Amino acid sequence: MNETITHAPRMLPESNNTARQLTVEQALLSRRSVRAFSTTPVPRSVVERLLELAARSASNSNCQPWQVHVVTGSAKTRLTAALLAAHDTDGRVRTREYDYQPKPDEWPEPFHTRRRRFGEGLYGDALGIAPTDAEARLAHHRRNYDFFGAPVGLIVTVSRHPLAGALVDAGLFLQALILAARGIGLDTCPQASFIDFYPVLRQQLDIPEDHIVVCGLALGYADREHTLNGHSTSREPVTSFARFYCDDSAQ
Repeated sequence: MNETITHAPRMLPESNNTARQLTVEQALLSRRSVRAFSTTPVPRSVVERLLELAARSASNSNCQPWQVHVVTGSAKTRLTAALLAAHDTDGRVRTREYDYQPKPDEWPEPFHTRRRRFGEGLYGDALGIAPTDAEARLAHHRRNYDFFGAPVGLIVTVSRHPLAGALVDAGLFLQALILAARGIGLDTCPQASFIDFYPVLRQQLDIPEDHIVVCGLALGYADREHTLNGHSTSREPVTSFARFYCDDSAQ
């Protein structure tokens, strides 16, 4: 479908961490899941514009099944307190609203090895936490529920009616939001950990009954002084996951 743009797109305000907006390629190459944020605030106008851009994402039949719940300030503090209270009293749900991932010991290869390497890199190499130090690992995990100190927390939900398709649409929306944020120097961390406490989210936020919680997203500026600032993860080469099909004459 052809679409005529009758006005120039409104630009995001320049961030205080970058002199210019990044290209899509630069945003992709510099994006990482940040788990330590500074207290530098993010204006509401910037968050609204990022959501406006993310809403341009593709969705099945243009259904746009997502909703976003944005928490800052005292609202974020109250939500964090409620989540930590549930976390510390074994309030984790036994059955999630959707089957996000298998249990740790049920991951098949090559995903089991990739998951193990990720944990070793995060807890061991970056944080210096020994595999046997369960208390320190738990302390880091608890930081999820304060959005790792980010000034803005987002909870993304989708309609449960076209659920499988809506989850794909949510992934497109999230990626667009993450790249738009990185493009102006902001950092993010998508967080599946919130789905284990979806009843708390329903108590604290106005989530429609016909929606399920997909994940959370921390948004802000990375804490450049934190030990996690230098942590990054590797990616598989294209040859490991792509298959190309073409006529010999077209090669």
